[in-house]
Amino acid sequence: MWGALIGDGVGSVYEFNNEACKPDFDFLNPAFHFTDDSVMTLAVMDILFQGIWTDKKKTVDCFRKWGRRYPEAGYGHSFRRWLMDEDYYINESYGNGAAMRISPVGWFAKNQKEVIALSSAVTGLSHHHPEGIKGAEVTAMLIFLSRKKKSKEELLAYAKSHYRLYPTLAELRSSNQGHGLEICQISVPQALSAFFLTSSFDECLRSIVSAGGDTDTTAAIACGIAEAYYGKNNPALKELASKGFAGDQEATFLLHDKKARDLFHDQAVL
Repeated sequence: MWGALIGDGVGSVYEFNNEACKPDFDFLNPAFHFTDDSVMTLAVMDILFQGIWTDKKKTVDCFRKWGRRYPEAGYGHSFRRWLMDEDYYINESYGNGAAMRISPVGWFAKNQKEVIALSSAVTGLSHHHPEGIKGAEVTAMLIFLSRKKKSKEELLAYAKSHYRLYPTLAELRSSNQGHGLEICQISVPQALSAFFLTSSFDECLRSIVSAGGDTDTTAAIACGIAEAYYGKNNPALKELASKGFAGDQEATFLLHDKKARDLFHDQAVL
């Protein structure tokens, strides 16, 4: 789960600004900050921890609680309107927010059937379009399968059954054409490609951020998977990701309390 928050914070510095991102850029940039990706990841953790995913009203209320607590975190226009509304309507979105927040499901679920059910439950209210549902499910499933020690070949076969991936990092970089493509159909295959074309958590993070585009979100997706597969993350980056929520008691509980850690982490990556 930390991988998503780390990817978000590192990527936030270079979002749509990869001209400033040199190949050897410093992960510990002072401008590191959380965005809506981290806020909504915490919201999903909260929904799962409370066990309220079968109650649509409570699930929406939980998303709105977190979104309204951090109203300037950088939400997309459609999602922000849904967060701030009072009506309980289903949002037909395929924005990449469906996938960037889903990592807790991959850690929480006990089997593949539960991955699918939980992913749909926390996605279908705000990102009900088939592409939104797919983007979240594939991301969550790859995290779950990584936790279960599936090989990269097995993970790649699963990913390719849902998306066309980029064969090289150069082609991944060339796929970024500026704003307007912050959707699952673009961001998820970019993130998956970065994971499959690299061989460590740090290399995955560096590659997806230096590829440009919506780097906070693509890095949150890619690094959520990379953490689960490689079994560790950078302690200094973990501290930075946590620091942004230091004054938030609910966030601190979800990130650090043993009851929450037992649900959203494997012992190997604590």
